[in-house]
Amino acid sequence: METIITASKLSKSYSLGVKALNEVDLSVFSGEVVVLMGPSGSGKSTLIRTFNGLENIDTGELEVLGVRLGSFATEKNILRVRKKVGMVFQQFNLFPHLSILENVTLAQIKVQKVNKEKAEAKAMNLLKKMGIVEQANKYPNQLSGGQQQRVAIVRALALEPTLMLFDEPTSALDPERIKEVLDAMRDLAKQGMTMVVVTHEIGFAREVADRVVFMDKGKIIEESDPKSFFTAAKEERSRKFLNQMMQ
Repeated sequence: METIITASKLSKSYSLGVKALNEVDLSVFSGEVVVLMGPSGSGKSTLIRTFNGLENIDTGELEVLGVRLGSFATEKNILRVRKKVGMVFQQFNLFPHLSILENVTLAQIKVQKVNKEKAEAKAMNLLKKMGIVEQANKYPNQLSGGQQQRVAIVRALALEPTLMLFDEPTSALDPERIKEVLDAMRDLAKQGMTMVVVTHEIGFAREVADRVVFMDKGKIIEESDPKSFFTAAKEERSRKFLNQMMQ
């Protein structure tokens, strides 16, 4: 399989000597769904944000889609990666003054220089697939949180990414809205999209992940297939985390 992400000995420290990442090694392969789990402050979000240059690293080697990132990444390389990497955040980050259709087409028109008619056709097709085409002419504040997050996914997909990153995409949603976003992500996985997902949704990880990576204190503590991780985690720290999650 083609290697999409290669991370070797990634380290990053914040102020007061707090190590967000501590010599992290990770590879992600084409078509794979990797779920990052761990307690708050374990480094999950920092790690996933290095994969599109939103976070820099202090030391280590990082390649995404064959492009070198990390401590010596150039702005040119970061832009090359971002053109092929979609990211969905906890907050939806939609432009409130633009319609849903305009939110989805903006980057296509401004960044990819796609003509408006073609961009709108692609946007409408994706909105239809996501089950929210009837929302195209509304504004973000007229949609539920789950609908807004699906729009954020569509906006990322409109740029035809090779890799999708999700940083706790359901954490800001009401419980009844979580399922619709996870269902959209399940559909992406079935289509073969390479995905790295930070989440605490155990059901999603069990069903969709090819691998679960458990982190704590900036380190990868355990890495295995979902069945092994959720039924027979090897490390005591992993078992303690899962026990707390199951309560």
